Amino acid sequence: MAPLTPTAPSIQSYSLFGESVHLPDVMHCETIAERSVLHDWELAPHRHARLHQVMLVQSGGGWAHLDDHATPLRPGSVVNVPPGHVHAFRFEHNTQGWVVTLADELLDEILTHVGDVRQSLSACCVLQGSDLLASLMAQIWQEFQGTSAARALMLRGLSATLLGHVARTRAESDADTTAATESRLVQRFRQLVDQHYLEHWRVADYARALSVTTTHLTRVTRAATGAPASALIEARAMREARRHLAYTHLSISTIAYALGYADPAYFTRVFTRDAGISPRTFRARLKM
Repeated sequence: MAPLTPTAPSIQSYSLFGESVHLPDVMHCETIAERSVLHDWELAPHRHARLHQVMLVQSGGGWAHLDDHATPLRPGSVVNVPPGHVHAFRFEHNTQGWVVTLADELLDEILTHVGDVRQSLSACCVLQGSDLLASLMAQIWQEFQGTSAARALMLRGLSATLLGHVARTRAESDADTTAATESRLVQRFRQLVDQHYLEHWRVADYARALSVTTTHLTRVTRAATGAPASALIEARAMREARRHLAYTHLSISTIAYALGYADPAYFTRVFTRDAGISPRTFRARLKM
């Protein structure tokens, strides 16, 4: 089987496989065949701005195209695709396996105070899995399909374990090389955003802290993620806003002030532009 030759005029940016709304469940799990068979086992180049995906090939195979680099897929292959990375797949017919998709809100919950795991998971790569990892993916699939008590808690715990196994596998594989200077710059920028987004730093503030120009910072972030630096800064604040709306009973005005917005009406406009719906509608849909 030959690698996929991209023919699309531009890279598409999707939420969850083309859906326009944010991930409605704790996470998502589906078989490779479930989506691929609809597209003759070939998924064109695309990226997910706010979703992290882990794929395990159980049988069959094909090719993974990750940021313009083609890698063969074989039984046991694990594909790690962080948010913002361009990826495409061409599978052999009847390839079996699973795809787990995690929203950035859940990633933030899992990856808080766990050392440099986030940096380890930030690489788009193909790894060799294990029987333990395959068993874990099967367990996630079974739990996701079910309706047992404590389902959400189980899925959160299993998702954290999955990310831990992927990070450990990557560390032990010795397959990754030293990150390029520009990749390191994006990582440092993301770390600074996590530290200062509540202070509403401008792009110029981050560029100054990183000792680069605003033009260079924007160019590098756009090349790595498909979005300018300003969009990544806003996205971090909006991610926190969605978490507050989903997991607290704070009023929208209180959330706005907590996130450093002096005007709740302006916060509502920013959130609506980002999510496509107002904060009030977003919270109401979560209760449906």
